[in-house]
Amino acid sequence: MPFTFNVPNLSQEPVEIELMPGSSTFFVGANGSGKTRLATQAENQWGEKAHRISAHRSLSLNPDVAKISEQRALTGLRFGYQNAGSGQELDFRINNRWGSKAETSLLNDFDFLVQVLFAEQSNIALQTHNAAHAGTLDKPVSTRFQKLTAIWDRILPHRTLQIRGDDIKIAAAGQPSYSAADMSDGERAVFYMLGQVLAAEPNSVLIFDEPELHIHRAILSRLWDEAEAARPDCAFLVITHDLEFAASRPSQKFVIRNYQAPGQWEIEQVPEGTGFSEEVATLILGSRKPILFVEGTGTSLDLAIYRACYPEWTILPRGACENVIHAVATMRRNTSLTRVTCAGLVDADDYSDEDKKLLAKFGVGTLPVSEIENLLLHPEVATAILEEEKFQSAELEAKLGALVDEVLIEVSRPGSIDEVVLRYCRRRIDRTLKKIDFKDVKSPGDLAAIYAERTAALDVATVAKEARDRIDDAIERRDLPTLLANFDNKALLALAAKHLKGNSKVAFESWVIRTMRDPKLDKLKSALSKILPTITAH
Repeated sequence: MPFTFNVPNLSQEPVEIELMPGSSTFFVGANGSGKTRLATQAENQWGEKAHRISAHRSLSLNPDVAKISEQRALTGLRFGYQNAGSGQELDFRINNRWGSKAETSLLNDFDFLVQVLFAEQSNIALQTHNAAHAGTLDKPVSTRFQKLTAIWDRILPHRTLQIRGDDIKIAAAGQPSYSAADMSDGERAVFYMLGQVLAAEPNSVLIFDEPELHIHRAILSRLWDEAEAARPDCAFLVITHDLEFAASRPSQKFVIRNYQAPGQWEIEQVPEGTGFSEEVATLILGSRKPILFVEGTGTSLDLAIYRACYPEWTILPRGACENVIHAVATMRRNTSLTRVTCAGLVDADDYSDEDKKLLAKFGVGTLPVSEIENLLLHPEVATAILEEEKFQSAELEAKLGALVDEVLIEVSRPGSIDEVVLRYCRRRIDRTLKKIDFKDVKSPGDLAAIYAERTAALDVATVAKEARDRIDDAIERRDLPTLLANFDNKALLALAAKHLKGNSKVAFESWVIRTMRDPKLDKLKSALSKILPTITAH
């Protein structure tokens, strides 16, 4: 049976949302969009059927907490007071669990949770013991502790929970056990989340505000799979800042656009049929910034550079340049996404000036280099790095000269230019074929004629010669910027590492990423920004 949530809407009738048992409904939104107040609204609307875990929560685990009866522990966990009387539970929840400050109070219910788990274990152990003595024991009932431990083993197999009659220990392989009180923040967060899920009332709604806190992204999705599977009778309402977590879940999703006190929201369901995957659509709608689509798969180096140099944009990698162009076009023509502005940025890929103007017309800028790593060898950027290393004047010029010398040696090695020219010709052929429009073709003969006409216009030999001439000319003139715009070779980054920082490619990349993320270090960012294109929102 679904749970209905009526959300007061700023601009129209309340939005009615159905939450299905065994699955999650996600709400994403920026700071100040009223997410926590929405969670409180849901809790109040469902009354005793709801159990809310706030983002502001204590994760202090005390396995030595006093043991009390299971019913009193459950009452304390749900309402904040173990002796809450019948008919007064919601008043106690407001005053005791939330301290009359439902949106801002620190939730401190870990002791009650541990008491629930121990009390149930004691009760089931006694029932099993009595049934065994009476000869009526059938199949033993699993305790919440046992269920939690089984899930824990699947999520964190490198750590073993050791549940005893009145204590909780944890151990790593080959290491002595230690108290659960000394678990890491992430381990305590996993224990707490699973315990809350298993202890929830049957057929209830679990409301989690920022469940991702302290939990490593690598296990977060698996944890949520386990939580949903453990409670097919319960619906999950999830409030999160983590767009990637929300986007990865096969669940209905809503974006909170705005909030107005005392209790009205502007929300929007993530639509289907946008031309993007649900994951990307969630990221787009959940961002308050305009979207910048870029080439690549989102490596740390790429993202660090783009995010530092385009801080007013949300960066979304889309793979190849054609995917970037397609993403910009798709987003601009989609009516459900038109209120979100976007642009694109692609590698130079030897685009002609005419091609670049056409791309700019469609909102796509081009890098001054053939691949983003080449930016770090550009004289403007290389100089900034050497200045950070305290080189200056003649010594700095000597270092730059040595870098250029070895770059020229690398690009001139036998077969190197041929490899680059071949890749360039393949791109030009691929680009030409993709531009051929066959939609109005009426017959196979017409198809062949159009294909022959359009491909005949591409003289591959001439294209190859022009590409080689540009590279040869740049080598002869020691023109590093032109060479970097026409020569794509991953080996060049290792040369930058060697001559600019005196270390390995891996160490150099790590240094660049750290520098890009450090707000106090702006020399490198400033140099990169000077040579990167200015992108404007459309």
